[in-house]
Amino acid sequence: MKIIKNILAGALLLFSSALFSQQDPLFTMYRNHMNMVNPAYVGVDGNTEVAATVRRQWSGIDNSPSTQAASFGTSTGKNLGYGISLVHDNTGGDIVKTTNVGIDFSYKVKVDSGLDLYLGLKAGGSFLNTDFSGLDGVQVGDPNLVSSTTFNPNVGVGALLKNKKFFMSLSIPRVLNTENARNIENFSSVPVNRPHVYWSTGYDFNLNASGSLILKPSFLLRYVNGAPATVDFNTMVQIQDYLEVGGMYRTTDAYAGIINFTISKKLVIGYAYESQITNVDGLRGAGNTNEFLLKFKF
Repeated sequence: MKIIKNILAGALLLFSSALFSQQDPLFTMYRNHMNMVNPAYVGVDGNTEVAATVRRQWSGIDNSPSTQAASFGTSTGKNLGYGISLVHDNTGGDIVKTTNVGIDFSYKVKVDSGLDLYLGLKAGGSFLNTDFSGLDGVQVGDPNLVSSTTFNPNVGVGALLKNKKFFMSLSIPRVLNTENARNIENFSSVPVNRPHVYWSTGYDFNLNASGSLILKPSFLLRYVNGAPATVDFNTMVQIQDYLEVGGMYRTTDAYAGIINFTISKKLVIGYAYESQITNVDGLRGAGNTNEFLLKFKF
């Protein structure tokens, strides 16, 4: 619907006019895409993995935000890992589109028997395309509504400490503080990219002697200057090696149910159904968020 499309774009402009930070996309099943936020994860434990995620937010609204992501990571077998991550974010139909590309590297340092430290580096950048021509009521020549395409380079760093049951991750996947468009009389027509800090940890608890039932709690904290910190609390239960079920609670007023199927110990198919706790007036009837995961382990 054009009205909803215009509301979403208007909200984006209001936020940018106050110079709020642009938030990176969220993923409910973040543990399957950790090198998106921490390059140290590529090649962890000598594994090779390919993953893809499709996320559609507010499914009841036409042209609602959507995100597609893909990641690859592998190991050279000599304490080195490398990979690539791609995230395409579409806000308000074709009004604002962002594509982030990162090449990831990691190096493993043996800390103790069974305990490893991974140090990561990310290099790449982001493409931002804005096109306001489809909005109703846009005045031709308005300097704050000029369609454009920009590119900003990016460097990120991360560290991961883990053993067989435990992990702790700390990263800044976007170190550089960049602007996607120049300011005009203290007005920025698009948001500013600012460094995001991610901290995550988790532990796997065996619930029976055979290890066929495992409780896997974890959390992911995300902070960027100019926006509230968010924390995702996830709890999954792994049944045998083939099924995981659980849920997520996000401190910014959201919760989700999650299910993952593992086929032949290589292919993982996942689905998350996310909903807002509070029914915000401006988003009544917006529907829920659907997230799909496809992951292959070599």
